Amino acid sequence: MKKRIIAAAVALPVFLIVLLVLPQLATAILFAAISVVAVWELMCVTGLVRHLRLFIYSAIMAAAVSIWSFLGCPHGLAVLLLLAYFTALAVELLSAHTALKFSKVCIAAFSAIVMPLFLSAMVRLQMMENGRFLVLVPCVIAFTADSGAYFIGRAFGNHKLAPIISPKKTVEGAVGGAACAVLGMIIYALILRFGFGFSVNYLYAAIYGLFGAVGSIIGDLFYSCVKRQVKIKDYGNILPGHGGVLDRFDSMSVVAPLVEAFMLLIPFAARAS
Repeated sequence: MKKRIIAAAVALPVFLIVLLVLPQLATAILFAAISVVAVWELMCVTGLVRHLRLFIYSAIMAAAVSIWSFLGCPHGLAVLLLLAYFTALAVELLSAHTALKFSKVCIAAFSAIVMPLFLSAMVRLQMMENGRFLVLVPCVIAFTADSGAYFIGRAFGNHKLAPIISPKKTVEGAVGGAACAVLGMIIYALILRFGFGFSVNYLYAAIYGLFGAVGSIIGDLFYSCVKRQVKIKDYGNILPGHGGVLDRFDSMSVVAPLVEAFMLLIPFAARAS
């Protein structure tokens, strides 16, 4: 517990400084690095790291996804980069078809494209108008949902949510986490309204919290399922007491792109004109 608290006390301020203070490029670089570490962790637990070239190609692709989220990569160039990556995967599969299974190549593609695409939603949120405020929304949802689920689950949890995949999660905790996320988003909307002069829609804020909490649970259970299948406790130990990058950003990997989609479809906050 002591290591966990110290790691959080160091990592959280640095994370917030990058999001709120440093130039936007810093966020792109941070999530490029996070994506590369996530690729490494997933490839390690699935045994793919033995194919070193496959990891190198996937790491480059993962970093590129985050950086082009910042640069606004033209559609044609993005397609060419994806084709180059898939060509590299095809060459590896053809040259080692007896040792390298197609299922493993699919894991590499997931780690190099889907994971960083979802995680780099944080970069794209920050690039939006008033992005310094919007980029905190996934953090608010993930933190309140996880904390609410933990404390309410411990106090009132009796019905297991996913007993094999995640034995400690309960239905009561999930409901409590969703309620806390809704409350957290309404409070954040109030802060934006009265502290920074935003025009806000409280119903939309509540929708963000509700569906964000569901997304948080899905992300958590998805990566927990992978851990159960490969029989590991954590993806790594880069964050003492917390595990690996995928252990900390499992919820965020779903919440962030969900918030991005909602901001494009039903924005809950905007500067009052």
